[in-house]
Amino acid sequence: MFSEKIQKGLRFPLLIVKIKEEFSIARIAGRRPLSAGCRPACTSFLWEGCGISSVGCGKEGVRMKDHVSPEWEQAARLFHHGTDANAYEWLGCHYLGGDTYVFRTWAPGAESVCLAGDFNGWDAAATPMQRVTQAGVWECTVSGLQEYDNYKYCITGQDGKMRMKSDPYGFHFETRPANSSRVYRLDGYEWGDADWFRRKAENTIYDCPVNIYELHLGSWRRYPDGNVFSYGKLADELIPYVQEMGYTHVELLPVMEYPYDGSWGYQVTGYFAPTSRYGAPKDFMAFVDRCHQAGIGVIVDWVPAHFPKDACGLYRYDGSACYEYADPRKGEHYEWGTCVFDYARPEVRSFLVSNALFWLEKYHVDGLRVDAVASMLYLDYNRRDGEWVPNQYGGKENLEAVDFLRKLNEEVFAAHPKAMMIAEESTSWPLVSRPTSMGGLGFNYKWNMGWMNDMLRYMSLDPLARKYNHDNLTFSFFYAFSENFVLPVSHDEVVHGKGSLIGKMPGSYEEKFASVRAFLGYMMAHPGKKLLFMGCEFGQFKEWDFENGLDWLLLDYESHRMLRHFTKSLNHFYLESPALWENDFSWEGFSWIAHDDYTQSVICFRRIDHRGGELIVVCNFTPVKRENYRIGVPVHGTYTEVFNTDAAEFGGGGTLNGTVDSERKEMHGFDQSLSLTLPPLSVLYLKLKKAKPSRRSVASQAGRKAAGSPGKAGKKAPAKKTGTKKAGKAE
Repeated sequence: MFSEKIQKGLRFPLLIVKIKEEFSIARIAGRRPLSAGCRPACTSFLWEGCGISSVGCGKEGVRMKDHVSPEWEQAARLFHHGTDANAYEWLGCHYLGGDTYVFRTWAPGAESVCLAGDFNGWDAAATPMQRVTQAGVWECTVSGLQEYDNYKYCITGQDGKMRMKSDPYGFHFETRPANSSRVYRLDGYEWGDADWFRRKAENTIYDCPVNIYELHLGSWRRYPDGNVFSYGKLADELIPYVQEMGYTHVELLPVMEYPYDGSWGYQVTGYFAPTSRYGAPKDFMAFVDRCHQAGIGVIVDWVPAHFPKDACGLYRYDGSACYEYADPRKGEHYEWGTCVFDYARPEVRSFLVSNALFWLEKYHVDGLRVDAVASMLYLDYNRRDGEWVPNQYGGKENLEAVDFLRKLNEEVFAAHPKAMMIAEESTSWPLVSRPTSMGGLGFNYKWNMGWMNDMLRYMSLDPLARKYNHDNLTFSFFYAFSENFVLPVSHDEVVHGKGSLIGKMPGSYEEKFASVRAFLGYMMAHPGKKLLFMGCEFGQFKEWDFENGLDWLLLDYESHRMLRHFTKSLNHFYLESPALWENDFSWEGFSWIAHDDYTQSVICFRRIDHRGGELIVVCNFTPVKRENYRIGVPVHGTYTEVFNTDAAEFGGGGTLNGTVDSERKEMHGFDQSLSLTLPPLSVLYLKLKKAKPSRRSVASQAGRKAAGSPGKAGKKAPAKKTGTKKAGKAE
């Protein structure tokens, strides 16, 4: 049964639109139009009455057989030309009424395809499928089925071998180690998150607070016997916790079906199916729905960079390279043991684009964190000389992947302008989070991997060595506004021998906790949205172990309870402080006060909101108390310390500044300054409480430049630790 959208669409003819002097078949009315600026995979078409032939789409073409369902003929054409963003609506298993379902799969290199399952005793020859397009779509209709019946496609390739394959478009799978697809209907769930989407429509995503709690569903918390929580139980336990802690979003490691627990979900076999480890698809819908009703956004990891070689999955789907590049120099990631999608193949592009939109539309997720983008962009990624093939211009860029990513983001934002498309991109590729119209990749966020690596290295150093590595602390400000950054402390940084976040910190037991508080205080003040992996908020000492829940028993100890209380307090302070998130991606929201006091490992800067309100941030990364430490301030008046990571309630030493009046003593180019006490390993936030009359109401021009406000000097943070004068002075 085809959707109401398609039924409406059939009333209108196809349109031909010219894009970049090339032609593409537009979607029928009611289906999503091809976004302007997308370069289609196939670019020249000739109409032949009711049929169609193509130039540039391979020898098979896309002429329909007499058997093709007329209501899906147009959709099939779009699919074979790489422009179908709704391929999941007709490929896979779909309900027709009563006990009847239609099955469709794409297997262009198959000699024959049959359907086997519970309904026919798994007889591989009992239910043959018909080839309904020359480009390889097969179809059959079966009655007598029940929901949750298991099935697979029996695909005989040109080599004469038969392969049992799960449905690439299947909505539900057996729980591993079994891997059959399951008959399942996605319709019927009644969503209750209309208010959430109404609020999203009223706000921009860039000048709102974004503080993400990243987690792995199977190891966040478990039952005492080691069994995992269901989606429903996770909603019961996780949602109140996230609300209490003050996070705005959860980011889930991949929930798409995967066979191997040790992959954490990054080796996907069921791209259209939430993993059955935790329940049925509608259970996951309910999880997302309840998150939204509680005011929590949901981001899921998405893996278009590679897929595993499991016999039941996409690998050699029809006996040939179908979803992957045929040349292993392009089609394999040897280190991961996985295959690379063929981004040039139209049907693969339709598969991936429609999959991204599927999760946004059918499961109401708010965004996708796109995994391993760098591995897609570079042909030589993790390959030695001779193991990769240059592009047509002799370069190392995968031009087909670049084109795919641009089309993907154009399609997503055409349909969901408030979606979050977050690139995990670890190189200096330019304009990752800029629109395709500007030459960018079209994402709206990028993980700041440089900041993450620099800061975790810096924090792991003995404090005595930090003065020799001051650039690790300051360099990220130099490029902080070149992209729309998310600052991540992710799962990858607390596993495989890297140690937990608190485990990276040097010094005594108390100093480790103080260092975590200082790091998180600095991170929250740094321009960019935030992400923290589960367990870091309360000081999980062990590395993350996907086979076990977090060590919640640590909360029986006061130091860990205080650290969680600190994280909670910091998160809520962040939510209440527009200066920390309204101007995350502009120099208008940041200026230096002092960046070059490398000998004492102290920095000081301002964060500024849309209305000019500001916070002054002072960071001390040594275990040394700095008394009478003087910093310049832009306004003469009374300043209040509004947050201090050393507060006794957080487990610190309790060295506080309270309220401080500025003095008419020049410092850092300003004509007034504050004298502060900096606790060891601490971060302070100060706010102007009351301005006082001053002989000079604003800083000198030199002061403005030193502070980074509109002058050119303020727009660049130094990459080096050296300087001609100290940034601060302990009097």
